[in-house]
Amino acid sequence: MSDKTQTKEIEKVEETKAEKPKKHRNLGYKIIIVLLLLTLVAGAGVWAYTTGKLDFIFNPTPAEEEKVELKHTDTITAKTDGVYITDVSEVVDEVMPSIVAITSKTVINSGLFDFFFFGTNTPKSYTTEGAGSGVIVAEDDENLYILTNNHVVKDASELSVQFIDDTSHDASIKGVSKRKDIAIVSVSKSGIENETLKKIKIATLGDSNKLKVGNGVIAIGNALGYGQSVTIGVVSALNREITTEDYTQEMIQTDAAINGGNSGGALLNSKGEVVGINSVKYSQNGTITSASIEGMGFAIPISDVAELIASLIKGEDDKELTLGIEGYMTNSGNIANYKLPEGLYVSAITAGGNAEKSELEIGNIITEIEGNKVTSLDSVRKALNKKQHGGTVTLKVKYASRNEYKEKEIIVTLQ
Repeated sequence: MSDKTQTKEIEKVEETKAEKPKKHRNLGYKIIIVLLLLTLVAGAGVWAYTTGKLDFIFNPTPAEEEKVELKHTDTITAKTDGVYITDVSEVVDEVMPSIVAITSKTVINSGLFDFFFFGTNTPKSYTTEGAGSGVIVAEDDENLYILTNNHVVKDASELSVQFIDDTSHDASIKGVSKRKDIAIVSVSKSGIENETLKKIKIATLGDSNKLKVGNGVIAIGNALGYGQSVTIGVVSALNREITTEDYTQEMIQTDAAINGGNSGGALLNSKGEVVGINSVKYSQNGTITSASIEGMGFAIPISDVAELIASLIKGEDDKELTLGIEGYMTNSGNIANYKLPEGLYVSAITAGGNAEKSELEIGNIITEIEGNKVTSLDSVRKALNKKQHGGTVTLKVKYASRNEYKEKEIIVTLQ
């Protein structure tokens, strides 16, 4: 009961007591006392309920502490009274010294000439600047080695790397893999101040094969060139096949915000381990760019490129893997007219190529590669892109034997 209500009740009783006989006066007082007691009890109940709710949010009881306790390996804690507590600051503090911003400068030939204005046929050119990210993955006595995307450094005439203390240093490309869209750039330690060297750290690489859909992840990178920023999300899907003009590979899909400039940055698990290299996102028109659509970013699984990273640090460029053959896809016409099996017809074998060292022969028709049906030249390229140098690929081929085609399996070593 409110104070205003109480006042009205008291006034009503006082107006009445003058009219009533004296013997009823005690009854009026008793009513007032009862009402006051009821008000106090109700108020105490509301206070206790409200205090109990606040105490539950900010000071969990022992039974609830296990559910909401923040740990170093937690990114999102349990729901408490409708409130989610999210705190990745400890992980970010640990990892941020391993993340760098990368600036590239590329000279573009416009294709236009100054002949009409200056009497010269020298093509005009201009310089464009790009922004990306990178992760410090190794060092030796002379250099720091930074992992990034190939498309971040592709065709760059100049590269610079900015560390956590905002100091910038020239960098050079050490090794690249076009088919996996990764690159290693190096920065000489001789030009880096000791104070900066004390602040930076080598990142810890995790195991992306252990990821599960729904796992919490953190993305760090130089989004839109504004400097390092942090976004969080979950693993939305695994083994998503992504195709660009340069490569086809399986990636981690996440709803953590990834934008232009995030390319080459780290996708982290809740322990602060690098499990992916942020690379692309879907755009509104269905292409892979940094525009429009939210919640569909993709990262290269770190376990898929771990061995390759070591090779690139040594300066060994990752050349595209090939079978070392020439051929064409059989079509409905020659399948019907010549009774050819559907697949890739081998018309020539390249001297010194991988197929030359195998049992593959001219006239063979490759019908399957790694257990998948060969429906186009691109399906062969996709299968090879998933392999490592020195690995093997299994082919199922059909070969002519008198008046019929027989089938056999051939293994080709990829060098």
